This record gives sequence, structure tokens and C-alpha cells, in this order.
Amino acid sequence: MATHDFGIMPFAPKEGTRYDEYEPYKYNCISVDDAYLEDLVSSFDSIDFYWHTLDIPGKGLAYCGITLIPPSSMPDFLAIIENINELSNLKFLMQEAYRKGKWIIHYGL
Repeated sequence: MATHDFGIMPFAPKEGTRYDEYEPYKYNCISVDDAYLEDLVSSFDSIDFYWHTLDIPGKGLAYCGITLIPPSSMPDFLAIIENINELSNLKFLMQEAYRKGKWIIHYGL
């Protein structure tokens, strides 16, 4: 089963720092089955994210890479996953991060 991992970053990403290491334990990540995200991928294409570093802004998830999700992008992300029961853990995680003004790191496939 292919999964994506999402975790709350305790501190905002730093300019000039690359987040290339797969460290789900560092961010207490939750795993989300790709089957629940693959049909939604194009829905995220209008949302602002960063890919691996704050130096690379992009639209949409780095599906097979690392995405840094700023708090400002979370309402749009939440609107997409809002009514999908299988993504309730992800919704809860994102709501918690947004409430605390924290970034989320996403490890793609």
C-alpha cells in the first residue's frame, strides 16, 4: 500500500534550508493511503505550496517529493478534503496545525 505522510512542523521552515530527508518520526506523521488522495491531486493544483524548500514555490502537492504547506494554504486544502470520511485524520491534523499557526510537511510517494 502506497502512502503519503503528513506531520506538523514544530517550527516554520527556514529560508535556504532544504527538507529532503524522509523523517516522518521527527514530525509525528500520520500516513494516508494514496488511494484516497490520487483522485484529488489535480484539485490541489491551484493551492500555493513549497517544494522541498521555501526557495521553490509551487502549485499543488509534490506528489512524489516533499511539500511544505503554509498555514495560509490550509483553508483551501481543508475545503477539498472536508467531506471525505477516509481523510478525517488528515483533516484533524490540518485543523490543529492551522489553529496553532504551524506548517505541515508532506512526504509523497
